[in-house]
Amino acid sequence: MGGTLRDAAAVAGVGYTPFSKDSGVSTTTLACEAILAALDDAGLGPEDIDGIATHRVGDSSPPWAVAPALGIEDQGWYLDQFGGGSVSHAVLGQAAMAVAAGVAETVVCYRAINARSEFRMGGQGRPPAGAFDLQYQAPYGLIAPVQHYALLARAHMLAYGTSHEHLGAVAVGQREKAAGNPRALKRDPITMRDYLASRWIAEPFRLLDCCLETDGACALVLTSAERARDLRRPPVNITAAAWGGGHSSYSGAGPGGIGADPTTSAAARLAPRLYAMAGLGPADVDVAELYDCFTWTVLVQLEDYGFCAKGEGGPYAASGALRIGGELPVNTHGGFLSEGYVHGINHVAEAVQQLRGEAGGRQVPGAEVALSTAQPGYVLAGTSALLLTAPR
Repeated sequence: MGGTLRDAAAVAGVGYTPFSKDSGVSTTTLACEAILAALDDAGLGPEDIDGIATHRVGDSSPPWAVAPALGIEDQGWYLDQFGGGSVSHAVLGQAAMAVAAGVAETVVCYRAINARSEFRMGGQGRPPAGAFDLQYQAPYGLIAPVQHYALLARAHMLAYGTSHEHLGAVAVGQREKAAGNPRALKRDPITMRDYLASRWIAEPFRLLDCCLETDGACALVLTSAERARDLRRPPVNITAAAWGGGHSSYSGAGPGGIGADPTTSAAARLAPRLYAMAGLGPADVDVAELYDCFTWTVLVQLEDYGFCAKGEGGPYAASGALRIGGELPVNTHGGFLSEGYVHGINHVAEAVQQLRGEAGGRQVPGAEVALSTAQPGYVLAGTSALLLTAPR
């Protein structure tokens, strides 16, 4: 798979809508606005699209509604993936496969949500998401993602001495980076004192440990690496894409204890495949956009993607290594904690802008390799990730 997929497809355009707490429009309108912005970035139009892909959990407009709204009468290829953040990067991986296989020439991937004004994840008034193992968790009150991840974070704290200040280092550091991002919903600086004073949501998580419920959309245009070189913007290659990783956080135990050990995520099993496909390793990564639905997911992914030893994620984050200019700049746009939460895809868009050298005051100098990751193991089993490389 790696021999044909590696560097076969490239991101040629990125587009956003404004992020807000109340968009005032439908998810179809959000999707179309982001897609048109991405196409303009690439120097293309709707007539050039022959593939369209998204993921959703009953909260967004599907490809068969978005395509006709854009004037596309015949979708040559489409993907309507069920799932939340864990599949966000698999959508782009599958689009890259469609391009590499010649099934589609130009695919647009999008995610559009009114996650604050309409469908609040884990909110009241509807049944749990359609994942089979939730029927066993719901009777114990485990409905919202924050409740699940709070248990995992607590296990990590008990096993390795991870502290509230370690979690706070992620929140404070990402807010610092968001100050240089005009898209970010939260740009006002916060201190560790602010973090520790923020109210509890589900212990050990405070308000500032949690991503922002956001209305908005983001889109990326994929085409062949060869064709992308002739378009408007510098192409960014999809050098590796991987998804899977086994069991969900609460179901079963995989080989090596993954699935049984709550301090280890699905990324631990996926990462070797991802790096092998790219022919790269953790030491080659210049910038990482790590899924940050909560602060703790950054810490566990630092460990499971090989940037530090197991149990050392907290001290590594607190050392300043994740800052711009640090050893591994992470979530350079402020992440979901401060920019906004578009369920994963805005991490990929930020990685593309970093590799193009267009990130302004938050630019990582000389960035050539970026890791972008999906939510590491809840609700669906597994995760997904991309390794992207700068124009060469």
